[in-house]
Amino acid sequence: MRKILLALLLTMACAANAQSAEKPPNLQPIPEPPPPPPGMALDPALEPEVTIVKRGIDTVEEYRIAGRLYMMKVIPPTGRPYYLIDNRGDGTFTRQDSFDFGLRVPMWVIKSF
Repeated sequence: MRKILLALLLTMACAANAQSAEKPPNLQPIPEPPPPPPGMALDPALEPEVTIVKRGIDTVEEYRIAGRLYMMKVIPPTGRPYYLIDNRGDGTFTRQDSFDFGLRVPMWVIKSF
């Protein structure tokens, strides 16, 4: 009997709490964001180009920027997908099982000959 009474009291308390939590009366919609400043338009050449290829039974998503392949996502029919990433830009791909890289030191190409 006590359990039923306790459940009834909790139900009534939750209902009373839900009724008291009303929205403020003066809500207004958020204005549209301003356009980007001139000269800051997004360059479509910097957007990654994704190509989906079926290789055998695996599905491979190839990611390119400016025509250079920098990452591949391999999706096997069973199991977890994995990534092949070109970290140095020399065409050597290393396998990454997830994108949890931890701390990575920036590696920029200053000049190439």
